[in-house]
Amino acid sequence: MAKETVFKERAQKVFASMKENGMDQLIVSDPASINYLMGRLMNPGERLMVLVFDVAAGKTELVISKLYPQGDNPIWPVTYVDDVDDCVAILSEKIAETGVIGIDKNWAAKFLLRLMELRPNLTYKNGSYIIDKIRQIKTNEEQEFMIEASRLNDLAVERLIKEVNKGYTEKELADKLLDIYHDLGSEGFSFYPICCYGANAADPHHSNDDSTGKSGDSVILDIGCLWNGYCSDMTRTVFLGSASEEQKKVYNIVKTANERAIAAVKPGVRFCDVDAAARDYITEQGYGPYFVHRTGHNIGQEVHEAGDVSSANTDVLKPGMTFSIEPGIYLTGNFGVRVEDLVLVTEDGCKVLNHFTKDLIEVPEE
Repeated sequence: MAKETVFKERAQKVFASMKENGMDQLIVSDPASINYLMGRLMNPGERLMVLVFDVAAGKTELVISKLYPQGDNPIWPVTYVDDVDDCVAILSEKIAETGVIGIDKNWAAKFLLRLMELRPNLTYKNGSYIIDKIRQIKTNEEQEFMIEASRLNDLAVERLIKEVNKGYTEKELADKLLDIYHDLGSEGFSFYPICCYGANAADPHHSNDDSTGKSGDSVILDIGCLWNGYCSDMTRTVFLGSASEEQKKVYNIVKTANERAIAAVKPGVRFCDVDAAARDYITEQGYGPYFVHRTGHNIGQEVHEAGDVSSANTDVLKPGMTFSIEPGIYLTGNFGVRVEDLVLVTEDGCKVLNHFTKDLIEVPEE
């Protein structure tokens, strides 16, 4: 399908959702959402960049700094603003005096406050959910991109595990991973990887440092690459040398929790029910206090998209949704274990996108 057709179809979904939700206009400012709607990732920093959707006019228009030229054949009509312009005043000319307007929840206050000053009679609402809900359901093409990104990630983790016993620091191990991704033909990191040894693995979002591995360490490898602009994300925990009996016990609990959560995934089930499938099992085994984060997050063009697998999310699963299943147990000062796969909700269950083994791996010391 031609790219322009893809973006036009996505815009029609936006208009349909706006009508269903009684929204007359919508300002989209999130760079990832704009990329989703026009195929170009731009980060203008402090400068204005918005897509304006107008239901009555059936029109989509980009308002953006002159520093981001859109070429001769842009997907949407473009209005350029200069650094010395009152850019929101120019934007306001495209905004109705009355009605309901949706605003991205993270739009800079300096822009929103100025628009509210210029258009005081509008009803302002959070409009982020309009795009977020559309992005949650992946098309067949998007699904194929994510399947390929995960296939490359499986190959990458297999190669990375072979480097764990080479004496690399955590930072150096991450550098090796980038080389592997490039060698496999991916577009690089979907996020900066977490590669950590021993006690550092007990910190779920540890920042890689100059630590090296030692005998008996658990090694968490939380990694992801890009393919055609779509993200992969997976975690495997391996052990440098021989795993202790406690490490084996914890590993098997986390692995089983991962498998139970995956088994719970099907249309109509709530995200919180999937979380409970993992969390309740870990709690039954006596490690509930050490599972300190949600079970997963939605993923697509961004590694963390709107929606998560948590006790607070009562939304129901729908075919086409993609998210992670990543329970973990973290014993502060000792070691941590996390096992993560991506899943795609299908019509009658789910497809697991990662296929690299989850059997316990002990990497021989050199």
